[in-house]
Amino acid sequence: MTPASPIAVLVGAAAQGDQCAWNEIVDRYTPLVLSVIYRHRLRPADAADVNQTLWLRLVEQIGRLRDPEALPGWIATTTRNECLRMLRLQQRTRPFDPLADDEPAGDEEDLAEDLLAAERRQALRDGFAELSDQCRELLARLMADPPPSYAAVSEDLDIPVGSIGPTRIRCLNKLRRTPPLMRFLDQVDEGGVLGGPVGKR
Repeated sequence: MTPASPIAVLVGAAAQGDQCAWNEIVDRYTPLVLSVIYRHRLRPADAADVNQTLWLRLVEQIGRLRDPEALPGWIATTTRNECLRMLRLQQRTRPFDPLADDEPAGDEEDLAEDLLAAERRQALRDGFAELSDQCRELLARLMADPPPSYAAVSEDLDIPVGSIGPTRIRCLNKLRRTPPLMRFLDQVDEGGVLGGPVGKR
């Protein structure tokens, strides 16, 4: 039997809740996430939303990835999709100009995806408000653009550098288990998940 690749081993360990594996995934792929976000030139608040949504979606879906070795592609594609949804949402929420003739015709599939993204962002905000002060402060600092160094976060929040990664994952897991996120995920499971090469095992 061919041994599993390092990425497959890492994904499998993270799916089982291994904190070290999660830390390595976050550290390894955060530059990829931020580079995709940067190319779309989002506003800082929207960039932070996309960043947070990406990692939450990975927490949701890591056990369902069809091909663990495709993780980098999944991260890049999902981040890009979230950026595009954010840009479409900005386009749709611009003040209406009755003299403008360049408004694109609506697309039902795009609208459905935009609505899902908007619901996800609202669930994230509602769930975020239910976290402890420590989790809110830590996640907010780590989602900044550009992201601060662990040393800076450690000094600002009085947290040991070595505990920042594990604490981040615990906070993301707590966020996922808040009632607003649980309700949203239940609705998504009933209707299917949009975007990303995932499938239930």
